[in-house]
Amino acid sequence: QGRLVESGGGLVQPGGSLRLSCATSGSIFRILAMGWYRQAPGNQRELVARISVDGSTNYADSVKGRFTISRDNAKNTLFLQMNSLKPEDTSVYYCNVFPFRAGYWGQGTQVTVSS
Repeated sequence: QGRLVESGGGLVQPGGSLRLSCATSGSIFRILAMGWYRQAPGNQRELVARISVDGSTNYADSVKGRFTISRDNAKNTLFLQMNSLKPEDTSVYYCNVFPFRAGYWGQGTQVTVSS
């Protein structure tokens, strides 16, 4: 079972920015694609962005052009830079490998976009 710890969430006004971080175990981080997922109340968990080991990225249409996923392989850390935030981005954000593994879900970090 992996250990993934998300941080960096908070309350931000529409149009604001946040940077999420995910501390990982090096044993999984260096060899697997990683992803950021989110789940709003009443909704299914969805993939927001993913990044392969070689750094290639892919984004959900709803965040394309606003969010940037990156990874620091030396520090075994995954990031999600979120700009131009909208109220509909309000969710709990999680990191996991891609495709996700059930045993790797952490506590997530709450992002609330509201004026």
